[in-house]
Amino acid sequence: MLDRINKAQNMIETACKKLGKQINIMEVCGTHTVSIFRNGIRTILPDNLKLLSGPGCPVCVTDQSYIDNVLQIADNKDCLIATYGDMIRVPGKGGSLETKQTTANVKIVLSSEDALQLAKDNPDKTVVFIAVGFETTTPATAVAIKEAHADSVDNFCVLSGHKLVVPAMKALVSTKNDHIDAFLCPGHVSVIIGYNSYKEIVEDYGRPCVVAGFEPIQIIEGLAEICRQLADGKTKLESVYSAVVTAEGNTIAQKIIEECFEPADGYWRGLGEIEKSTLKIKDKYSKFDALKRFDITETPVEDTSGCQCGEVLCGLIDPPQCKLFGKTCTINTPIGPCMVSSEGACAAWYKYSLKEKP
Repeated sequence: MLDRINKAQNMIETACKKLGKQINIMEVCGTHTVSIFRNGIRTILPDNLKLLSGPGCPVCVTDQSYIDNVLQIADNKDCLIATYGDMIRVPGKGGSLETKQTTANVKIVLSSEDALQLAKDNPDKTVVFIAVGFETTTPATAVAIKEAHADSVDNFCVLSGHKLVVPAMKALVSTKNDHIDAFLCPGHVSVIIGYNSYKEIVEDYGRPCVVAGFEPIQIIEGLAEICRQLADGKTKLESVYSAVVTAEGNTIAQKIIEECFEPADGYWRGLGEIEKSTLKIKDKYSKFDALKRFDITETPVEDTSGCQCGEVLCGLIDPPQCKLFGKTCTINTPIGPCMVSSEGACAAWYKYSLKEKP
């Protein structure tokens, strides 16, 4: 193991010296961000290699309008809100689910199946599952919708906040973020979608894409492969996570997603509206769509809190550059979702930055 680490580290240092300029690699996944900080990986990288935290935390990229829609539904006394824990503290204009727990029924669940069971156990309530996540968690939501349909659990519905990773990556390199030299691609998502999904980014935008797992050695080897490609002037699609990620991904999970959801234009925090980047529930299962059940229209909402999570998610600034970071915005008093989420870049910087180099 030590030999592998030393080999990868030497490859990184040699490549960075050869390039002789600033290299910006974006780790798309929030789990990568946390692992990089927790294991002190930044401290062993050359000064001219900069890691950017990208839009790979589903809670963080959820648009302000979605949060406000959740809070609007929570005001309905006939509803039970079923949500993952990270969403509890994300603030909207009217507070957060945490502050509404005294006036609304908010239940933390560990899975979409738990949310469906909540509906079965409470037939006099409408249970709304707050479904936020990327392709990793979407199949489970689809299974819950199909089961609700089969069992006629009509008091269950889903507020879909599911998003697709690749459209966001394309948006990053096709607009204002042309300083991103390469992507360290997410492991969990790639298990579902397969590493071939990033082929267009490599071929059309000339950015190396390397899929890596979350162990320190996997991350370092992924970074080494990216640096080698940049130094050689070659752009390739690679995976150093071959144990679980295949070229085509999990086709069964993909079919489950396709049966219940279809891509739609949607809003992202920091990135705005991205074409075909979110998943909406298909008409076949429309009675389980919370947007239709509560007649909610999705419209972008400006965040006036002063939070700069959007710029962090685009790799434009590091969290400490936000004027609220570590002052009014802390882990105990979060103002933005990047500080709320356990996978948020701001939370990682706040927790580990004293151990890191600037």
